[in-house]
Amino acid sequence: MLMATMDAGQGTARRRVSRTAAALRGMVLGGLTGAVIAGFVVAVILEDFYILGTTGAVVLFVILAIIAEDRLRSSRRTPPVTRTALARIEDLRATNGELADVPVSFDLTVAPDDRPAYRVRTSQQINLVDLPDYRPQGIVVVRYRPDEPWEVAVVVRPSEEWRRRAAMGKIDSAPDSSRVSDPERLGGFCVVSLVFLLAGAAAVVFLFRGPLFAETDDGTPPQQGSTSSSSSTTRTFSTSTTVSGPSTSMLVLGRMRETAAKLAERAEASNVSELTIEAHRMAIRGDTGRSPAETFHVQMLPYELFPGLIREAQTGLGVRNPRSWRIEVTPAGNGAPKIKVSVTGKEGTAHLEADATARVTGRDPIG
Repeated sequence: MLMATMDAGQGTARRRVSRTAAALRGMVLGGLTGAVIAGFVVAVILEDFYILGTTGAVVLFVILAIIAEDRLRSSRRTPPVTRTALARIEDLRATNGELADVPVSFDLTVAPDDRPAYRVRTSQQINLVDLPDYRPQGIVVVRYRPDEPWEVAVVVRPSEEWRRRAAMGKIDSAPDSSRVSDPERLGGFCVVSLVFLLAGAAAVVFLFRGPLFAETDDGTPPQQGSTSSSSSTTRTFSTSTTVSGPSTSMLVLGRMRETAAKLAERAEASNVSELTIEAHRMAIRGDTGRSPAETFHVQMLPYELFPGLIREAQTGLGVRNPRSWRIEVTPAGNGAPKIKVSVTGKEGTAHLEADATARVTGRDPIG
């Protein structure tokens, strides 16, 4: 009896550790799964291949981590200790099957030698030839785990000694209150995983909330900078917009010129001192008090030639895998604009400069 109590105590401690580890795995995997799903959606909406690549790398890392953790647990897992006992069949139910072995559900009273008898339900494959040997109120030989008594298996071919004991044995039915079952509730772990899945997805959406929920072509609220007045006759202005959704890259034909016109209309000024363009964002800044030589007209820029400058910067400046690009337009001092294209990759950032006709006038490559 003392040995059974010690086994039960050790089993309880192991189950607590196992449940805690399972809950932590559920939290981590749930959060990562939610973040990965949201990352793919955000990458598709924003057409950002860097986010897509990062998300794919996270997926690969999670898969490899799961495989490594499973192999580590398998290598550390020790074979369970089992004991043999007699059991009384209270009820059984066989499911029809097309194979020689059919699944049978047993309701048993297990009578170990070192602990009180208890009730348990278990299922096992039984050959059709052996099925008549199992009947209600019959005595069978079983193997069970002292630390997890609900893990019970009927011994189909017991030893001669146990066969004699089963033939001569008599076991009284244990009360239903003694029934044991696996205390782990996977439903609770599923709820925890679902909560962390939603939390992971929400974290990614929150991280990219600016590009996702800024102005789109259907008139949703814009991401707009501040506009302030310096005096009654002059004012400074700054406004920007971010486009999102499928096929909304600034590289789409006509998108840059159309967006620039909208920004100029919003700022109520066409002469600006700075214009910046990124993959999904455009911004303008200006001061109505500046002289014409210190500004340029937003509609006079060769937007249709900008994609060519970007391609040249991405392929001719030593950046092998460009992650982002940026165009900055500022006055050249003679009333004409100066165009600067920057591309960034893991090697660093490179630049090229062009004049108002998009003719390249300078390069600053990597290295």
